[in-house]
Amino acid sequence: MIQIIKNYSQLVTETDHLKGPLILGFFGDFSQGAKDTLPAFKAFCEKHPQWPAYLVDVGRTRDVHGRFGVAEVPAVLLVRQGHVEKRVVGTATVATYEHALAGGPAVPQAASASPSASATARPARSVTVYTTQSCSWCVRVKNYLRQNHIAFKEVDVGRDQRAAMDLVRRTGQQGVPQLDINGTWIVGFDKAKIDRLLGLSGAASAMN
Repeated sequence: MIQIIKNYSQLVTETDHLKGPLILGFFGDFSQGAKDTLPAFKAFCEKHPQWPAYLVDVGRTRDVHGRFGVAEVPAVLLVRQGHVEKRVVGTATVATYEHALAGGPAVPQAASASPSASATARPARSVTVYTTQSCSWCVRVKNYLRQNHIAFKEVDVGRDQRAAMDLVRRTGQQGVPQLDINGTWIVGFDKAKIDRLLGLSGAASAMN
């Protein structure tokens, strides 16, 4: 069962005793993408009753999203003891959440909230962005993906030492941002390569 959160104090009261992960979803009626994605979020939560699930309507509850660095809806976070471990931002399917949050199978193409984008065929995609809190280029690459309605998983290597070590093992690079797109690695904000791997072109990528 998904618990509706009305303020930050309630969230603290509901979750302060939890030792394991929880799911925190941010949605809003003002966003068509959020409304379209809400059923997928609910279905994902039903498949994983072992994780307490909470829903924040950012149009009504204003004191929660900023504390978790959420600037756009829909956004779904896997949180453990107040720390965000994984997140998916943008329109998504149940399979997207399975892959990004639960480590499930590869993600099929997510539905786009943009008619112009949905009219252009794009390959199935699995996108992970490795970031740190102080990285300005990380913010740019995340904004670019959001503008193009690309759901992605974010890993903050500044807070996750194991992930940082694994990143160096995989790419030999410590710098961020780094992206893993369907198993192909990109170091830095290489827009041309991102566009090619995600099938972005023309008007879809002109928003940057």
